[in-house]
Amino acid sequence: MHRLILIPCLLAVAVSAGSALAQKKGRPSPQAVDKLVEDGFKTAAPDWKVRLVQDETQKACTASRNEPAEAGAAAIRRREKATIKYPEDGNLLGDWKKGEALAQSGYGWRYTDYPPRQANGGNCYACHQLDKKELSYGTLGPSLAEYGKIRKFAEPAVKFVYEHIYNPQASQPCGNMPRFGTSGFLTMDQIKDIVAYVMSPDSPVNK
Repeated sequence: MHRLILIPCLLAVAVSAGSALAQKKGRPSPQAVDKLVEDGFKTAAPDWKVRLVQDETQKACTASRNEPAEAGAAAIRRREKATIKYPEDGNLLGDWKKGEALAQSGYGWRYTDYPPRQANGGNCYACHQLDKKELSYGTLGPSLAEYGKIRKFAEPAVKFVYEHIYNPQASQPCGNMPRFGTSGFLTMDQIKDIVAYVMSPDSPVNK
């Protein structure tokens, strides 16, 4: 999620240490866990430390354990919808072949990716099935196989996919999907390419 991406090895240490605390003193307090994470970031660069600071939406999701009441969810949708930016020419579809490469790339914002050596990827396959021929894919998110085909490649569906990649909180408050556009993790052109991969009739997703 935007500004709160934890280093895998640090998270493993936190889980291990938290488990040890739980065994010795019962369940660790949220404050103890926060301190453990903060201590791990003491020597981190400023642009890493800022990821520990939650924005308004993240605070609301944390407070509600990702199940906000309808009033809170509506506030999140309004706030996050306002962050979405659109191409000046109105074209939301890019190059599906580039989108395929981005969907299969998990590069970006990991400690091993500094200094950056290539463009960030969407890592879509980690949570979704896309091409039906894929043998390995994540199941945290729904399958997107034939997504565009099922929706007859309609313009409203294209717009929804663009907005959902740019900022999924605008339609699914406190969901698991990162805010790729709002966070600046993916560029507008990259998002358009991934939209094309999901929605183009020529894409293997829709075969």
